Amino acid sequence: MLAANVKTDVIDADAHVVENERVWDYLEAGEEKYRPTLVAEPDNPERQHWVLDGEDLGPKFPSPNEKQSEEHVKRFGREVGTPVQAREVSDVSQRLRHMDALGIDVQVLYNSLWLRPLTRRPEVEIALCWSWNRWLADVWKLGENRLRWTCVVPALTPTEAAPQIRFAKEHGAVGVCVRPFGRGKLMTDPFYYPIYDEAERLDIPVTVHIANGNPELFQLLNNESGGGFSTFRVPTVTACYALIMSEIPRVFPKLRWGFIETSSQWVPWVVHEAVRRSLGGKHPVSMNCFRDYGIYVSTQTDDDFSYVISYAGEENLVIGTDYGHGDTSSELNAISRFKAMEGLDPQVKRKILSDNPRRFYGI
Repeated sequence: MLAANVKTDVIDADAHVVENERVWDYLEAGEEKYRPTLVAEPDNPERQHWVLDGEDLGPKFPSPNEKQSEEHVKRFGREVGTPVQAREVSDVSQRLRHMDALGIDVQVLYNSLWLRPLTRRPEVEIALCWSWNRWLADVWKLGENRLRWTCVVPALTPTEAAPQIRFAKEHGAVGVCVRPFGRGKLMTDPFYYPIYDEAERLDIPVTVHIANGNPELFQLLNNESGGGFSTFRVPTVTACYALIMSEIPRVFPKLRWGFIETSSQWVPWVVHEAVRRSLGGKHPVSMNCFRDYGIYVSTQTDDDFSYVISYAGEENLVIGTDYGHGDTSSELNAISRFKAMEGLDPQVKRKILSDNPRRFYGI
């Protein structure tokens, strides 16, 4: 029996907002010149790209229509369809009602635009980050504290990140979202230490969502055979291994880390490699490195939980739906499927659905 005062709210550890033009209404006076606009592809009007000064900042994240959603369910058994106003949070009440229907009490919201390389101009990035963070702050105010979020920060100028992180935490944010690779730098580069220093000081985790902010690496890996696996997932897994092997766990010992939307099947491989390659070194890695270094990983319902838990432990796994997207990670019915899963102890399910994300995000 669970004690009556123990909270067991279901936390969707990976949900998204899909940006629309309203996001840039939060630019300050004098920053209107940095406002991106949506431009449709000539051969595919339904697919739009964010453009600023003739530079393509990336696509508006495509979401499946009703027909595509139905086909997806038939083919893969995973629900991905979401109402437009809910995924773009133009109607927060609709989003909350949909969460109720899905059995979700709290969602942690991630961006959709910062998954790829953005602008090359630091001043533009700073302004766009502020605008996005102000937008999510208002979403949080309307969301009855059920829509928590992870802020975006200016990766080109990490020294400018601190005020945005402080603002974000004061307005409902529960994570600082960074990309595994930036322009010419891995996330473990000391260049990014100002971000980690402020995050640790504020006791807010760093969340490494699958992404790729390096244009050259993105272009190299973006091919028909590799797809999103090579462009997004592989760099994120590489970043986790680099984190474990770096000085960062000792420089920022209290900082929590999350690797989001990668599934968790790779965890045993990374732990095994880190332990083996660090033997005899100055700082040998333990089999319990995910626990020791405060590293959390989001899972998928088709992961081999027994195998993964034997390396990651029960305390460092969370689960998400990828709400708002329609790719291989998306599974709106992930919560109900996970609850119905056989062979997994109910207490472990409770940890992954509630206890672990609550501890990780500080909710």
